[in-house]
Amino acid sequence: MSNTVEVIHLLEDKLKNLLSNYEFLKNENEILLQNALELQHQLKEKEQLVAEQKKRYDLLKVAKTIDGSSTNTRETKLKINTLIREIDKCIIQLHE
Repeated sequence: MSNTVEVIHLLEDKLKNLLSNYEFLKNENEILLQNALELQHQLKEKEQLVAEQKKRYDLLKVAKTIDGSSTNTRETKLKINTLIREIDKCIIQLHE
């Protein structure tokens, strides 16, 4: 009989330990998920910042070329043509 009681106590101890580990891992998982969401948000912000900076850089290149620099005239003409096509697409979409 005492052997059975010992086994039950051992089982209870293991179950308590298991539940304790479960709660710890559950809390840790919540923290990690929250950190992942924060990092995803930061990544999106950085990607937007990079995209904005790239646009500004491209506009600066075009402005610099139009300003009188003769080094990238072909590139500037291509960029202007691209911008005109984009404007035309927008106008067509507005008329639809």
